[in-house]
Amino acid sequence: MKKRFYLIDGIRGLAIVNMVLFHFLYDVFILYGHQPDWYARTGTFFWQQAICWTFLLISGMVWPLGRKGNLKRGLLLNFWGLVISAVTCVAEPQAAVWFGILNFIGCAVLLMLLLDRVFCRIPPAVGILGSMLLFFLFRDVQQGVLGLAAHPLAVLPDWLYQSKLLTPLGFPFPGFRSSDYFPLLPWFFLFSAGYFFCPILQKSQKLQELFSVRIPVLSKLGTWSIWIYLIHQPVAMGICMLLFG
Repeated sequence: MKKRFYLIDGIRGLAIVNMVLFHFLYDVFILYGHQPDWYARTGTFFWQQAICWTFLLISGMVWPLGRKGNLKRGLLLNFWGLVISAVTCVAEPQAAVWFGILNFIGCAVLLMLLLDRVFCRIPPAVGILGSMLLFFLFRDVQQGVLGLAAHPLAVLPDWLYQSKLLTPLGFPFPGFRSSDYFPLLPWFFLFSAGYFFCPILQKSQKLQELFSVRIPVLSKLGTWSIWIYLIHQPVAMGICMLLFG
């Protein structure tokens, strides 16, 4: 019987609680216009990034733990991602989701099926370091540069941003809008950093003991994260409609 790392569920549970609260406040402050500048605040940005980083690192970390079910998992996540795109296009066209976090994680899970044989030969510490360097190299690729936008290392050619087919890779076409956009670049490298951390966890007795700790309530919520994700926004919007009309 495989050992379950309950702390992973707990961290995921904490992230899902933060995500639900973040999206509820987004609906109140942005969609209902109570504080239009809220989303542009520095604290809001770091809160959002912390939630995203947690989900993607955890998703990569659990990939090696569930190799046999990853094909099904990747396809299912992409299915639900497409459902969310369809629903938001009808219900909230001004906040429609195109290639959101579920589609990204689903595609990352499937892509890792192809890369696993190569990646598993890379020393984990080298893999983590390389992943993080590549993440920051491609961090602002959506803005047409390699490196950070404030200090670009290179400007990318315009033709990369002219095709809709390249939008999921991180090269959005002119006029593209999505309220939840997670392209493969740069986010796949956070996913791979989590992937490379897993063998370190599996070889360390101390880490295994730490990750075997349950966090009351949060560890349970973490096992339901996909279902909470799917229902939380309709519930949040329903509450907003009751409160604000």
